[in-house]
Amino acid sequence: QVQLVESGGGVVQAGGSLRLSCAASGNILSINVMGWHRQAPGKQRELVAVITSGGDTNYSDSVKGRFTISRTNAKNTMYLQMNSLKPEDTAVYYCRMSWGYFEVWGQGTLVTVSS
Repeated sequence: QVQLVESGGGVVQAGGSLRLSCAASGNILSINVMGWHRQAPGKQRELVAVITSGGDTNYSDSVKGRFTISRTNAKNTMYLQMNSLKPEDTAVYYCRMSWGYFEVWGQGTLVTVSS
């Protein structure tokens, strides 16, 4: 069983930075895809960024150039460096891992960006 635990959320002023972490534990396959998703109040959950175990990345247009996703396979940990934060980045950020037909989600961490 795989578990994901996010950390690093908080309150930050517009223009500031935060770094989110997602620690994975359990029976983890070496080939997988990890990603960050977010859900703002009253909106659907959306993809923010993904990274494969090989290091390939993809970002949503709304965060491209401001956010950086990375991972340390040896530590089974994924990160999201968020710079130049905007009030519209306010959301609960979720970590996700997928492999084959399976997926696991974290419990989420709240990011609030004040104007």
